[in-house]
Amino acid sequence: MSKIQNLLAEYSESHQNKTNKLVHWICVPAIFFSIIGLIYSIKLPFYFLPDIQLNAAHFVILIVLAYYFKLSKSLTVGLTIFVLICLWLCYIIEEEGLTLWAISLLIFVIAWIGQFWGHKIEGKKPSFLKDLVFLLVGPAWLMSFIYKNLDIKI
Repeated sequence: MSKIQNLLAEYSESHQNKTNKLVHWICVPAIFFSIIGLIYSIKLPFYFLPDIQLNAAHFVILIVLAYYFKLSKSLTVGLTIFVLICLWLCYIIEEEGLTLWAISLLIFVIAWIGQFWGHKIEGKKPSFLKDLVFLLVGPAWLMSFIYKNLDIKI
């Protein structure tokens, strides 16, 4: 079994309860977005185009996507699409004059409360308490279900 298959199988062990799975479908993407939003809020003194200022998220995302690419080239495609959607939402939020870091922080706190509530229902500790790498496995785990439904090999 490949490393990604092992990680997904291990992650699944503490995600069997139907309610906990539903909570994860809402909270994992929300947490992922909120982290991107928080890091996106850290502006760098460089511009990609005259109108697009680079930020810390642009560089952190490259590292995260490289990790996903090492695990599964196929899953990286779907996760890249999700990352691009998150970046676009961050851009839109800022363009609307809203405070991205505050919105992201609120989403982060609420989503983590949801996650811990889901694991309380599950009766098992979150996987990341065992190994922090599982913080990145959660989004890949959800994407693997989308791939399975679309009959796309991981």
